Amino acid sequence: MLVDEFDVAVIGGGHAGIEAALASARMGAKTVMFVLNADAIGQMSCNPAIGGIAKGIVVREIDALGGEMGKAIDHTGIQFKMLNTRKGKAVWSPRAQADKKAYREYMKRVCENQENLHIKQDEVVDIIVENNRVVGVKTRLGLEYKVKAVVVTTGTFLNGLIYIGDKTFPGGRAWEPNSTGLADFYKRHGFPLMRFKTGTPARLDRRTIDFSALEPAPGDDPPPKFSFWTEPVGSYWFEKGKPQALCWITYTTPKTHEIIRKNLHRTALYGGLIKGIGPRY
Repeated sequence: MLVDEFDVAVIGGGHAGIEAALASARMGAKTVMFVLNADAIGQMSCNPAIGGIAKGIVVREIDALGGEMGKAIDHTGIQFKMLNTRKGKAVWSPRAQADKKAYREYMKRVCENQENLHIKQDEVVDIIVENNRVVGVKTRLGLEYKVKAVVVTTGTFLNGLIYIGDKTFPGGRAWEPNSTGLADFYKRHGFPLMRFKTGTPARLDRRTIDFSALEPAPGDDPPPKFSFWTEPVGSYWFEKGKPQALCWITYTTPKTHEIIRKNLHRTALYGGLIKGIGPRY
């Protein structure tokens, strides 16, 4: 059933989907963003940080092109640091730790208030092609939208699998469903499908950590900002009078190595569940 018509459809509401949808809408195109969960727009799945080596430069390039990520982290960051300062300025790279909840809420608010951008909570299961041209998308609810272009930013959700030790199950993010229908579209049209892998660190309850045994790693003072348009860093964290959050450094020990060696066979990679090599990408 055809229900609406758009210039551009963006599938996914993570970092890439947000920037694609905002760029399209700000250029005047009638844009629709499809997400599995509208409350999870901008959700930071892994380490809740923006930037880092190489990636910090990309964030500033996005910012120079009118993107939102740099502004978002300047407003929701809790620790800011310039990496690689012992080397030449060409490889200096900003990194900021974010308040995950605040970052998600910021991005959701920006998307919801953006003119020309419409958000649909539904799964795209097929891209409609006629005469070798994209003409629409179909969702799991059986709805069809006529579109002129589609941007796919499904990230880990496209036919995603989760591995925790020697256990595996389908998922796009922990305890969230993956997207399977769209993978069939790519297979039908002859696209080779390859699986990338990324790793998410375990979450620890800070009440279970003895911080006296760890090495503090403070942020920079003054904190370096990301966006060319944010002056000064206007983080709500600092506006509330809070100091930058501390990061902490710890080190492995022979006991750590012993535990790892004894359990390597239970890991997804060394146990044979994942067929691949060490690098994530």
